[in-house]
Amino acid sequence: MTSVCLYFKVHQPYRLKEYSMKGVDLSYCYADVAADKASIDFLADHSYLPANKIIHEQLLSQQGKFRVSYSISGTALELLQKHRPDVIASFRELVNTGYVEILAETYYHSLSSLHSRKEFQRQIHKHRTLVKELFGIQPLVFRNTELIHNNAIAGDIAGMGLQGILCEGVKRILNERTPNKVYAVPGREDIRLLLRNAQLSDDIAFRFDDVNWNEHPLTAEKFAEWLHAHPEDTTVINLMMDYETFGIHKKAGNGIFDFLHALPSAVLTNDDLTFSTPAAILKKNIPGDAYDVPATVSWENNTTAACVWCDNMRQNNTLKKIYSIGDMVLNCGNEKAIDMWGRLQSADYFYYMSEESCKRMAYQYHNPFSTPEEAFKNYSNIVADLEIALIENEIRRRKRTPSKASFINTIL
Repeated sequence: MTSVCLYFKVHQPYRLKEYSMKGVDLSYCYADVAADKASIDFLADHSYLPANKIIHEQLLSQQGKFRVSYSISGTALELLQKHRPDVIASFRELVNTGYVEILAETYYHSLSSLHSRKEFQRQIHKHRTLVKELFGIQPLVFRNTELIHNNAIAGDIAGMGLQGILCEGVKRILNERTPNKVYAVPGREDIRLLLRNAQLSDDIAFRFDDVNWNEHPLTAEKFAEWLHAHPEDTTVINLMMDYETFGIHKKAGNGIFDFLHALPSAVLTNDDLTFSTPAAILKKNIPGDAYDVPATVSWENNTTAACVWCDNMRQNNTLKKIYSIGDMVLNCGNEKAIDMWGRLQSADYFYYMSEESCKRMAYQYHNPFSTPEEAFKNYSNIVADLEIALIENEIRRRKRTPSKASFINTIL
């Protein structure tokens, strides 16, 4: 029997204020609270709540035959807790059915896996702790920011006790093999991989409302037929996409919610297909082959050489800067500063600095900057401001702390 693994990414970054010199203060918040609330309200009303309602109805009506998984970033959970606790309650209602899995990820939807192993592990632990607190479950499977993956990252994840990883099924790595299997990491028996079926996932996420697509309009019945047509020995078909696909990237008026509502029944008309969550799939399937990824890949452009988060000098310079102050931040003893540093690691801010970000209009609703240069300037000023605050904080700390010599002279 073939498992259909339906996974949704839920992430929102904090909106940054337009920078203005404010003086040195580690307790300062760079987030634009009004913009955060407006954005979260929009997402909750147009995407999260209506999609959750449909998912909940289908979970109950299919009586366990329909299952889904979510990866919800720590920043999204924080923003929802603050501005729309009704959405948190809605997600909790889904989890309480017993048919939903919540995945582990980097707390801030960051690129830390590429820049700081210590910070990468700190964020995963922080995220798993919050998920446990909010939903009462411990994530077992990991999804990295934008499916960034390589063999070394897999080793780090295995070392943290996680059982599996979701990543991209890259054609050149698969070398004519199918993405629809469970794969191993070379040289490891303690971690397994589930690969995104890019073709089928993007049929929904990108091509659904494309009137020039030769398969338009896409119905749940047509999509289910494509799943049914896979070979009998297919292990799993991984459909991974942003949750904002429903109602934001694809508008309600184009029928995307109707598609979501009809999909479970359409797929389950074939007794050889079932819906499963990642942990369940990994538990019952032994990998037959290795997926060897010595060089980093992601879902967006498949290689870091073409990665939209680090493809120009602006992005690379700011990435180096934000991670270069890591030790100073973590040693400052100010939890607000540590959290602000974490928030500033969100991949979104680096995406805004890419020329690609100006071309994809469907994703502009949360980009407050009109040009990559504007995004870079604002972000760079904020990071410089934070660094100055950290340096002055360290100077004040040293002045308050007597040197060893002066302490000895005092007690003598």
